[in-house]
Amino acid sequence: MTDFTVAILGPGGIGGLLGALLSRSGCRVICLAGEGTVGVLRDSGIQVRSGLYGDFGAPVEADTVLREPVDACLVAVKHTSLDAALERVPAKALGDALLVPFLNGVEHPAVLRDRYRPDLVAPGVIRVESTRVAPGVIEHGSPFAEIDLTGDLVSRERLDALARVLGEAGPTTRVLEDETGALWAKMSFLAPFALLTARYRLPLGDVRTRYREELTALVEETAAVSRACGGPAHPAQALARYDAFPPATKSSMQRDVEAGRPIELDAIGGALLRAAERYGVAVPVTARLVRELRAAGY
Repeated sequence: MTDFTVAILGPGGIGGLLGALLSRSGCRVICLAGEGTVGVLRDSGIQVRSGLYGDFGAPVEADTVLREPVDACLVAVKHTSLDAALERVPAKALGDALLVPFLNGVEHPAVLRDRYRPDLVAPGVIRVESTRVAPGVIEHGSPFAEIDLTGDLVSRERLDALARVLGEAGPTTRVLEDETGALWAKMSFLAPFALLTARYRLPLGDVRTRYREELTALVEETAAVSRACGGPAHPAQALARYDAFPPATKSSMQRDVEAGRPIELDAIGGALLRAAERYGVAVPVTARLVRELRAAGY
């Protein structure tokens, strides 16, 4: 796929992995980042260590801002830095490229559609464990990488074309018809996991045993909000998935707490509370956890 050009906004754990895989498959890749990272990427490309895809290096282009047309721009920054990062992608430069945010939460598509053409915003959900250990150095730890592409306002033909490009690069990729369902399916799993592991600074194995009642209550609350918003609601399935994960598993929110970085509390917990209020769903456990995390300075 040598005639496909992809911009990567935020070449960290997720963006760096996708950028390297796309480059290796023949795409032209332009990473958008700060000057320090840009220098490293121009000199050394992206180095990936992966049990699934092997250890490899991939050349990429890099710049501090998008200056030319691309076919797609993958947004792989966190909510806490989204506003600043989007300055690197002027709407005029984006043109008619698809904008694919791999962000946590459910509110970002509306934010992006206020800034860019609504029919170009194609939300993505990615299931992977991948970490940037240094600029341009990515460790991919999970034995899988799975992507769901969606977008109620986006041409199905364009979604299918991008799914083929991503699939040829490595990740198992599918297109889902229901944007709300796709986003809430992830939110329903992520919110209990993130809030509890961050609040107690414990990996999932300890949370699911020591705080089982809270986990169960939080899963049920999140499912009720998802159902009210038109998304899926399978609390028993969610609990079974948590129980199947390795006990040492940590959420990215817990890792951010431990590292002293800003956390995505508003994008996850705040968004859940706003949706619950909008539909009149009682979420007392969620509200308490968000309140306690905020009181702790997050």
